[in-house]
Amino acid sequence: MFDVLVYLYENYWRPDACPAHDQLTRKLTSVGFESDEIQEALLWLDGLSKTAEAYVGEQSAGSLRVYSPQEHELLGEESIGFISFLESAGVLPPPMREMVVDRATAIGGNPLDLEDLKIIVLMVFWCLGEEPDALILDELFVDAEDRLIH
Repeated sequence: MFDVLVYLYENYWRPDACPAHDQLTRKLTSVGFESDEIQEALLWLDGLSKTAEAYVGEQSAGSLRVYSPQEHELLGEESIGFISFLESAGVLPPPMREMVVDRATAIGGNPLDLEDLKIIVLMVFWCLGEEPDALILDELFVDAEDRLIH
């Protein structure tokens, strides 16, 4: 599913630039994605759209997030730490954080891989039509071991 999401992010600059589900399914199939992977990604994206409607503008900038035991189990410490990093850097306001947490917990699996969480963060930005700044894109795309330290 995450490969489909990355493909959509790289090939469609906004969700409204994507064709309708039927046409998009044909396009993704012709590119080589499996049918179940496509359907899972499209279902997840539908949930992202609904989550965007529910959370945007709902919380104040100073809200504090306390993770439930179930969220700790599903997300894992590494992913929660990364979300906190993005919040403290000022690039993930509370409504977007809630969208990330909602979509990450919708995936299931214990705990969520950090690379998958980064794709979820990108998709939240994409869904809202926002472009993360260059430093955040670097953080989301480049593996820590591949970075050169000067």
